[in-house]
Amino acid sequence: MEKSLAELTARVEELESRLAFQEDTLSQLNDVIAVQDANIRALIARLQELGDKYRDLSYEMQGSGKPGDEKPPHY
Repeated sequence: MEKSLAELTARVEELESRLAFQEDTLSQLNDVIAVQDANIRALIARLQELGDKYRDLSYEMQGSGKPGDEKPPHY
């Protein structure tokens, strides 16, 4: 009986150790994902800015200016 109790205690300790390791790993992965999410959001915002600038430059190169800058026909 003592041997099985010792084996059971050892198994529980091993499981607790594995659980602690997995919780730590999950926490680290969560931190990495949070940083990557922030980076992706910043990259998306920057890409949108660059797209807007490209669109503005395209309108300027065509000589028409921005669509919002056009004067109404009665001017």
